[in-house]
Amino acid sequence: MESIAVVKALAALAQSSRLEVFRSLVVAGQAGLTPGALSESLGVAPNTLSFHLKELVNADLISQERVGRNLVYRAQFDRMNSVLAYLTQNCCQGQPCLPALANACDC
Repeated sequence: MESIAVVKALAALAQSSRLEVFRSLVVAGQAGLTPGALSESLGVAPNTLSFHLKELVNADLISQERVGRNLVYRAQFDRMNSVLAYLTQNCCQGQPCLPALANACDC
């Protein structure tokens, strides 16, 4: 992963509402969530949520799929793991990581 893509992803997450949206989608897993469900659970106005979802899609952290009449948003776990791998690429001074750190995200 290139540093420009990592910066874009981290910039998208550097806003509290977007971070909460992303975390909610991570918890939802592959089932994903509709904007209505996100808006209700997070207490975010639909128009504000739409803006935040667009930013997360543009950062390639979440995906959008039309299912019937609904849009379903899902966390991009492979992208999230790539960002984490980039951030921890040379951790522990080149030594094997502690087992707890090495398995921090087995999604």
